[in-house]
Amino acid sequence: MKRKIKQGLVVFTIALAGGLAALGISKLFNHDSSKSISEIQQTYSTSGLAVSSIPNIDFVEVSGKAINTVVNIKTTYGASVSEKKGSEDEQFFDPFEFFHDKGMSQGPQQASGSGVILTPDGYIATNNHVVENSSKIEVILNDKRTYIAEVIGTDPETDLALLKIEESDLPFLTFGNSDDVRIGEWVIAVGNPFNLTSTVTAGIVSAKGRNINLLRQNTEYAIENFIQTDAAVNPGNSGGALVNVRGELIGINTAIASETGSYSGYSFAVPVNIVKKILDDIKKYGEVKRAILGVRIQDITSELADKEGIKEYKGVFVPEVVEGSAADKAGIKKGDVILKINDIGVNSSSELQAEVSKYYPGQKVKLLINRNNSNKEVEVTLRSKDGKIEIETIIKPETKTILGATFENISRDEKIKLKIQNGVKIIKFSKSPLKDKGVPVGFIITAIDKKPVYSIKDIIAMLDDKKGSTLLDGIMPDGSKDAFAIRLE
Repeated sequence: MKRKIKQGLVVFTIALAGGLAALGISKLFNHDSSKSISEIQQTYSTSGLAVSSIPNIDFVEVSGKAINTVVNIKTTYGASVSEKKGSEDEQFFDPFEFFHDKGMSQGPQQASGSGVILTPDGYIATNNHVVENSSKIEVILNDKRTYIAEVIGTDPETDLALLKIEESDLPFLTFGNSDDVRIGEWVIAVGNPFNLTSTVTAGIVSAKGRNINLLRQNTEYAIENFIQTDAAVNPGNSGGALVNVRGELIGINTAIASETGSYSGYSFAVPVNIVKKILDDIKKYGEVKRAILGVRIQDITSELADKEGIKEYKGVFVPEVVEGSAADKAGIKKGDVILKINDIGVNSSSELQAEVSKYYPGQKVKLLINRNNSNKEVEVTLRSKDGKIEIETIIKPETKTILGATFENISRDEKIKLKIQNGVKIIKFSKSPLKDKGVPVGFIITAIDKKPVYSIKDIIAMLDDKKGSTLLDGIMPDGSKDAFAIRLE
């Protein structure tokens, strides 16, 4: 992933990271999978740290609490990262250069980042770009215990991901309220920059609601409403914690402003109120249930106000309403200015997007709009990307067909039941050399040629274009171990 650097401009680059580890499979903590992360926190959390004198505060107590809840994440990638070439008049910064072993031109690559423990039974928040495309994820606690993590789900639109390790009684950070964060208040950033574990830096909140047009380069529905701080954040901090002086999590550190890829004064974190909704959705549904208003939006500038006859520089301008969308059905029109959502004022596109992101398809919200310099309240029933008002709860697992066999990643419950740390299941055959050699439907491949298989990505990397003798180790449908030697032509 490369970001172009234009002369005279600061480029906002994601401090990329990644990794994997040995999954502690003993299910020591019997959690209720139906509960949201917020509900689990409320059940087990204790009150935040007392703050008696803000001007004289030190960070000893809050740092001691936070470092035990932030983990080091090491990821392994199946192949080397290809380099893109640009024209001679363009300069490129490749964030992967900070994490990959430059001496390895071929074979597995490794990277490093951070994560935050959210519940005592091992749910961990990190950035999507920390684990994206990785074949193996290792989580290392502050006390050096190491686990292989499972990716529960990811959301590129907010650059968030939810991981799970099998452990109990873990220390964790409780959620704060990022809406209450004030510019100028003290915060600390905790992470693993440059593989230096458990690093704490301090700073203040420099701004809120920052839109740096980073995620939107890759996805249409990106939500950028970052908390900006001057706490030093470097490559490897990605996915780490932004914590207030009460020891509450208020953001997930995601990006830095830099021309070099190292810290240059400002860093950016996803607000925890967005994190809560996104990760609770992933835990409950396996994906984010995103509500869409269905309008194009634009910040109000003096030029726009003059052109459209807008008297006050408040709200967000609507240059276009998508036909058939929630906004269209509610009567919102081109040229309207959205002032509030459920009594919460919005004065930028990023604030509007962040507020809408807190709701589900089918929920009703009240918008205060200004039309022809007259205020009006409109009720809108939000819809999904495909125009539905119902939430689909069926989670469709990822599948891939190779060599006539269709593969599916196995669930955490299956791993626990079979007492295995990894594997990919065959769920269907067409004409396949695996079927010809007696490999049954339901066989879980745990290793190919003695190399562990963690995901469908590993199956693709190991079997695609594979020729010659191949050994498949795994688990039969009845739970017994077996192996098959096949020859691929």
